[in-house]
Amino acid sequence: MKNYTLKLNSEYAGIFGAYWMFYGIISSFCSAYLLAIGYTNAEIGIVLAVASVVSVFMQPALANLADRHEKLGAMGVAELSTICMMVLEVGLFIINKKTLALWVIYMLIMAWELALQPLFNSLARRLAESGAKINFGICRAGGSLAYAIFTSIMGTFVEKFGVIILPGTGIALLALLLAILLLTSRTLKRATKAHALEASEEGEVLMDEEITEEIDLKMFVKRNKLFILLSVFIMILFFQNTITNNFMFQIVDGVGGTSEDMGRIFGVMAALEIPGLFFFNNIHKKFSCSTLLKFASVAFVGKVLTLYIANSVFMVYAAHFFQLFSFSIFLAGIVQFINEIMERGEAVRGQAVYTTAITIGAVFANIVGGIILDISGPKTMLLISLILTVIGTIGVFLLIDKIDKKV
Repeated sequence: MKNYTLKLNSEYAGIFGAYWMFYGIISSFCSAYLLAIGYTNAEIGIVLAVASVVSVFMQPALANLADRHEKLGAMGVAELSTICMMVLEVGLFIINKKTLALWVIYMLIMAWELALQPLFNSLARRLAESGAKINFGICRAGGSLAYAIFTSIMGTFVEKFGVIILPGTGIALLALLLAILLLTSRTLKRATKAHALEASEEGEVLMDEEITEEIDLKMFVKRNKLFILLSVFIMILFFQNTITNNFMFQIVDGVGGTSEDMGRIFGVMAALEIPGLFFFNNIHKKFSCSTLLKFASVAFVGKVLTLYIANSVFMVYAAHFFQLFSFSIFLAGIVQFINEIMERGEAVRGQAVYTTAITIGAVFANIVGGIILDISGPKTMLLISLILTVIGTIGVFLLIDKIDKKV
């Protein structure tokens, strides 16, 4: 199984790489693209908000489709979704001007792309069922590396050739993603057969992992009131994350930068996430999750504060060095924290509550951010982000230890 382990890990990293490069096209360059063809900041915010809401409903729909159709599975759903997005992306390429049709198509592509994130994350377990040892952290970090390199290069191309190149590039990336998915599906089938053969020869019995039932929402809330409150503060804390990801073009433009600068900043940001993903387990051996979450929250404040006072592109770059200590540490930390403080059945619901809170915050941030940009500009948007980040950080400090001590 060693050869299959290496092959599946490489292909899984390739899936993440192609996916996150496409994410760069459709999400990171969203403002640059839609502004260039005539949409206002408020209209862009609504596109982003509606896409977030639609993705919330699409995620369980895709999961149910994968569960109910055994032959299709997660890989098949991912392949069909990629084909559907390619069709939509072709529509985007053909229209390429401000119309209601383009607005709807762009929203659907973004919603589908967001809905695929948890599906791709869940592939780790499906691949591991073949007997291969899957290192999710390294594979996911491979996606961040691909995104970092791609957005840096893409920013230069957009500055030189214009946003007209984005839809065509998106189609090419989806074709690449589909090819890797088909290759991985074939490798998975072969690895599964090889594992079954090895197990039968050794007299082993392949058994499913222990299944733990998920508790209902009412019981979860009763048991985890402080965690629900913490999720509200996390929602507030992540307001700035949505703002800086989706309206970076306006922030950079406000200090005299270009789309090329924006692409490079996204590249730096993604590259600085990699160490946290790679070495989180080592860091966690020395520091508790509650300590790491508090530290990451303060790093978020530092990032937004630096962006607010920035008067040059260099300062915007400098602000994103806080990414080394903020996003990846918080993301890995909160997932681990939930697993530590909750039973397995509760943890399933806990992850869903935390993800939903961030999604709701993203909807609010996209709408409010777009309106503020049109009315008052990026500085006011960043000031509000800073205030909310401080409030979210205070909430984390007040609650995280109380929840931890309940264990």
